[in-house]
Amino acid sequence: MISLESHCCPSLPSSVTGEGVAHPRRWYVAMVRMHHEKKVSERLCKMGIESFVPVQREYHCWSDRRKLVDAVLIPMMVFVHATPRERSLVLTLSTVSRYMVLRGESAPTVIPDDQMDRFRFMLDYSEETVSMNSSPLARGELVRVIKGPLAGLVGELVTLDGRSKIAVRLNVLGCACVDMPIGYVEPIGDGSTAG
Repeated sequence: MISLESHCCPSLPSSVTGEGVAHPRRWYVAMVRMHHEKKVSERLCKMGIESFVPVQREYHCWSDRRKLVDAVLIPMMVFVHATPRERSLVLTLSTVSRYMVLRGESAPTVIPDDQMDRFRFMLDYSEETVSMNSSPLARGELVRVIKGPLAGLVGELVTLDGRSKIAVRLNVLGCACVDMPIGYVEPIGDGSTAG
C-alpha cells in the first residue's frame, strides 16, 4: 500500500499580516529549481510564510533493494499561501524563479481556496496513488464520495484509461485524479460546483 502525505507549513490565519492591516492570503504557484521543492518550503516556513508541496510516499525498487521515498507529485512547483507583501518576499529566494501566470497576463495565477482544500484532502486521505493530469479533460459529473477514506470529497467523476476516477481541478495545472469505484460516489444536485 502507498501512503500519501504532504510537506507543508502549519496554516496561518487567512487574513493576518502582522502589520495591523488585513490582506487576504491567496494560493499561488511558485516555480522553483528542480529538486528544491522541500527546501524552498522549509525556508518559507522559517520566514513565516505558509507553503505546500504535494508529496506521496512510494516504493522505489532497485536490483538490490527496495526503499520507501517521498516523491514530489508536481516537480518544480511549490504552492504558496501569501499576502501581496509575502508574495514579493518569496521571490527573494535564489531557488525561486517566478510565479505561474496565465498566457498573456502579468499577475500570478490564483488557485482558489476550495480547490486547494479538496486537493490537500485527497492527498492526505487517499490510499491510492494520486496522479496529475495536465492534458485537457472533459468535465465530468459532479459527485461526492460517500464511502471509503475519501468520504466527503467533492469532485468530478471521469473516466481515464478505462477506469473511473474522481478528479479535482486546479486552475492552470489540470486535475488531480485518483481511482474511485462508481459505487463510492453519489451525484450532487445542480446547486453545487466543484470549482
